[in-house]
Amino acid sequence: MGNNKRINKIMSKEKSANTSSIVSKVWAFCQTLRDDGVGYGDYLEQLTYLLFLKMADEYTKPPHNRKMPIPAEYAWETLIDKSGTELESHYNVMLRELAREKGILGQIFIKSQNKIQDPAKLYKLIALINAENWILMGVKDKGDIYEGLLEKNAEDTKSGAGQYFTPRPLIKAMVECLRPEPQKTIADPACGTGGFFLAAYDWLVDNRDLDKEDKRFLKYETFFGNEIVASTRRLALMNLFLHNIGDIDSDNFISPNDSLITDSGTRYDYILANPPFGKKSSMTFTNQDGEQEKEDLTYNRQDFWVTTSNKQLNFVQHIRTMLKTTGMAAVVLPDNVLFEGGVGETVRKKLLETTDLHTILRLPTGIFYANGVKANVLFFDGKPSSKDPWTKETWVYDYRTNIHHTLKKNPLKLTDLKDFISLYKPENRNKRKETYNAETNPEGRWRKFSYEEIIARDKTSLDITWLKDKSLADLDNLPDPDVLALEIVENIEASLDSFRAIIASLK
Repeated sequence: MGNNKRINKIMSKEKSANTSSIVSKVWAFCQTLRDDGVGYGDYLEQLTYLLFLKMADEYTKPPHNRKMPIPAEYAWETLIDKSGTELESHYNVMLRELAREKGILGQIFIKSQNKIQDPAKLYKLIALINAENWILMGVKDKGDIYEGLLEKNAEDTKSGAGQYFTPRPLIKAMVECLRPEPQKTIADPACGTGGFFLAAYDWLVDNRDLDKEDKRFLKYETFFGNEIVASTRRLALMNLFLHNIGDIDSDNFISPNDSLITDSGTRYDYILANPPFGKKSSMTFTNQDGEQEKEDLTYNRQDFWVTTSNKQLNFVQHIRTMLKTTGMAAVVLPDNVLFEGGVGETVRKKLLETTDLHTILRLPTGIFYANGVKANVLFFDGKPSSKDPWTKETWVYDYRTNIHHTLKKNPLKLTDLKDFISLYKPENRNKRKETYNAETNPEGRWRKFSYEEIIARDKTSLDITWLKDKSLADLDNLPDPDVLALEIVENIEASLDSFRAIIASLK
């Protein structure tokens, strides 16, 4: 037995070293292409197309011997025997034709373009991918390579990809609080690159004793999402596929449709989401004079409490509709949803009445790739119709006041949220205990508020804080200069974004 363990350990180390080597190669080539003006996003897309074709080819060979939906003239092997302009021309035709195919194949290649202008570098990338057996590589290894690239892409502020990337430690904490059960559905109406799905999948695999049917359901029937940006949706489909969710020839479970347009009628057990930042929904059209104009987009839905062009308020209403009466939701929302008057107050009151809004996690700045974002996680449970409000008390955890994070020097880690998860009591929320006490612990971050207390607040505001900002009272407690400078920059950029939105609305 001892020998077997040692052998397994050695093999595991070798496998890990091999994966690290592949990661290094993938990264190194990405840097090479960046010198040619190919950004992370463009590189990711090309990697997606080629990886998909290579893995499809591997599935056609022993021991799998599966029939794949890829036409023979555009199979992987048609790429590896070409070079120069012949390769470039064939690759361009291949991308265009595969986009016309049905199912997940067509969805992966929809609106695809060759962004690698140098045929020699395209040849090298194909050779790099061809040298490995990707199916034999562990799910975690493949997934880690791809997730790493997605995160790098999010860091590239010029690409704007950060808006689709929620910090993974935050996602994991949200999933840990919800603790999904097997054979239950999980939805995200604005799923980006699929981060919430991956975290939920990993948690179920690691923490639930899954039988054969549970595993089948998890792979094919658990996850449902929407993503309207074609390039982001493509990355999501590939990301899930590499993490063993769905299959190369299975039905597609990420819709390209705007989820807010209509109520699909389907209800879900869990909803995990971080709807897009930015308050207004709008559409751009060309007027009679040939000029581009923007028009606020409102959604006239009978299931909505209010009609508004505020994107986040619409998502809150939509998520409430999507949720089963026995369902659970965890949603990242900006501060304005918590305090905005008018329709905002109506939405908050209705949410308190029709769901059990039991928990709010106040998040610090400096954890999102979008600048100056002040956000929160709202946890609420679906409930059947009732004349009495379902929310009896709301617990607030303030992880913002006197907390300083930066993306580079002090990024958010899962361990930072362990205290919140512990106090949340996912196993039994009835056993919660406040850490706040006006006399003995006024600095306690965990405090409950009754429904009556919240309703009595101005505009039914959920923007609740009680801790003193130490930096305002004590100059010795100021954050490090670089953190302070970053916060100033973030605040200025957030203000500029607000002014731009005002100007845009006046046009």
